[in-house]
Amino acid sequence: MPIETNLPADLQLIVPNLHRRYSGVTATNRMVAPKLAKMFRAAWLGSDAPDGIARMGFADLMKLWRRRTPLIWHARRNDEMIVGVVLRALGWPLKLVFTSAAQRHHTWITRWLIRQMDAVIATSELSASFLKREATVVMHGVDTDAYAPAADRASAFAESGLPGRYAIGCFGRVRAQKGSDVFVDAMCRLLPRYPDFTAVMVGAIVPEQQAFASELKKRIAAAGLQSRIVITGELAIEDVRRWYRRLTIYAFTSRNEGFGLTLIEAMAAGAALAAARAGAAQFVVEDGVTGVLTPPGDVDALVAALEPLMRDPAAAAAMGERARARVEEKFSLDAEASAIANVYRGLLE
Repeated sequence: MPIETNLPADLQLIVPNLHRRYSGVTATNRMVAPKLAKMFRAAWLGSDAPDGIARMGFADLMKLWRRRTPLIWHARRNDEMIVGVVLRALGWPLKLVFTSAAQRHHTWITRWLIRQMDAVIATSELSASFLKREATVVMHGVDTDAYAPAADRASAFAESGLPGRYAIGCFGRVRAQKGSDVFVDAMCRLLPRYPDFTAVMVGAIVPEQQAFASELKKRIAAAGLQSRIVITGELAIEDVRRWYRRLTIYAFTSRNEGFGLTLIEAMAAGAALAAARAGAAQFVVEDGVTGVLTPPGDVDALVAALEPLMRDPAAAAAMGERARARVEEKFSLDAEASAIANVYRGLLE
């Protein structure tokens, strides 16, 4: 359960999460916020609060009106920027920070909101290029302890009860933007050749994607692979981490992405990687060393990237070890939190 405390009088940081649906933005926010709470007197406002940070309600927020000491308000979505701008105009002493992962031209309202921010963070150089203002690049990090490899990957996979000896995974909501169809089509071609592998898709099927998911299930059934392409649906975070530890190979198939947190989660867990050039993949993956990069939406390219790894699981395991080492060096959660903290200090000082 989240920590419940009386808010300190010297509160420095408010982490708003005003989005009802759990998303990748929520996940990244939940991971780094407790780290920041160790460096600043911080509180989480909204749903899905993680352990390790105090919670505050809107009644608590009202009590901060016309306070003299400045507070960081770190928004990650338009609605959170809007609330921050309005509160500051009404007398709340907020220093406004926004993190942008988008790799596209922003709408006029987003551009206007970004101009109102005191500081902007981008999750990659590419995201920064769309902001039209100065930004600090801070790539996402991952908790390398929580996403550590299994001591015995074969035993971890055997616990699943699925056929074969190895798992290849693709995580995220089942939808076209995530390239779920690209993964299914590649598996329908590859799994008959490699009977030791089972494919696992971990992620929710939201109501508006039911027709898309049904079509994928038809393709799986037509290939006779119902027992070897498993769609788990939405799982608790502990179960998601357990699945990462069972993977030998991970396929990142997004057609477009803000950052692509599953990339570094899978790498931290020691999985070899075939990754579409979406999100931050080109900045995260060393092509041919810690993974293989492919064009987004290209089934043939994905098959060509995956087949050598499936043919040689020992080579896949070695690639996974290199991927884990790269995350430990470049994409730890501590490194992300420290870089964000430097932005905060510049505003508070």
